[in-house]
Amino acid sequence: MQPSDTEDSTARQAPDQDVVIRAKGVTVAFDGRTVLEELDLDVRRGEILGFVGASGTGKSVLLRTILGLNRKQAGTIEIFGIDYENAHDEERLAVEQRWGVLFQHGALFSSLTVLENIQVPMREYLDLSPRLMRDLARLKIELVGLQPDAADKYPSELSGGMIKRAALARALALDPDIVFLDEPTSGLDPIGAAEFDELIRTLRETLGLTVYMVTHDLDSLYQACDRIAVLGRKKVLIEGPLQMMLDSDDPWVRSYFHGKRARAIVTDDTAGAPYEESH
Repeated sequence: MQPSDTEDSTARQAPDQDVVIRAKGVTVAFDGRTVLEELDLDVRRGEILGFVGASGTGKSVLLRTILGLNRKQAGTIEIFGIDYENAHDEERLAVEQRWGVLFQHGALFSSLTVLENIQVPMREYLDLSPRLMRDLARLKIELVGLQPDAADKYPSELSGGMIKRAALARALALDPDIVFLDEPTSGLDPIGAAEFDELIRTLRETLGLTVYMVTHDLDSLYQACDRIAVLGRKKVLIEGPLQMMLDSDDPWVRSYFHGKRARAIVTDDTAGAPYEESH
């Protein structure tokens, strides 16, 4: 059953103190081609938000725009209530220390060990002794489930799953409030992907993180995410819990969540029976 307009409006709104990222009217274009147009999106404190959309729709573009890596042509993006693009240097620095980023494919520095990779944000933003940085980096390695001997390995010596965990450890180096994940389970086998999803949920609970996850992985959306936002036609088409995605009449959303490659999803409403499309 489709939610009423009132229910949908309520689901979309959250008190300002609960919104840690607010994108309003965001437009981004490259060489005259508009990728995002008047896009609105709120990310709430303590949630795991899954951000999905067809290839080439601009999922990573929005992520990079939030991080200040792409310039926008219109709109505002507030992070912790601060307009990051127009903030003073001190304010921008304070915001940057409150986020961590896991880029697609890990993006580890190949010439540095795992320990040294994790120390990069510490060297950039903090004034710590080498011993303290080393101890903190080893703590992050343990936190993401890597063995202690991974500290001295180079990225070329790591498996795909180990690279993802090492990159996550680096994202957690400054004890951030928000973690941005760009296709975190891409390239992992189903078991490794499921373990990574469980790790993200555990870290959210233990560290109180807010997680913004760009993904195409239906299992991640089902297992890890509290809320899902779907990008299409240059803006957010729909946002809400999984059931709202299943109930949507939008053609792309229905194709994505009910297509041949979609898993059988169990919902509370069906009391343990797989959700089936009506004919």
